[in-house]
Amino acid sequence: SLQNEHNAVYLQTPDNKTICVVQVAGLIARRIICYVQPEMDLTKGQRYGLICFGSRLDVYLPDDAEITVAVGDKVKAGTSLIGQFG
Repeated sequence: SLQNEHNAVYLQTPDNKTICVVQVAGLIARRIICYVQPEMDLTKGQRYGLICFGSRLDVYLPDDAEITVAVGDKVKAGTSLIGQFG
């Protein structure tokens, strides 16, 4: 996947926690659209991009985040809670 097109977005929460989300396009898709601009404010559930023909999204949370999903769980963008801060 390192050779596939990918796009990383770093988000900073109001309490200075950093979250990183990486859109990774598949071999066929190879196209990522990102709507985020530097210093832009995002809201919970807001769409910030699109991976044409789909692929995957990697989410990196801080060590102190409580993960609320498990391997094999089905999650849906914008509605599933995958983790939270204490």
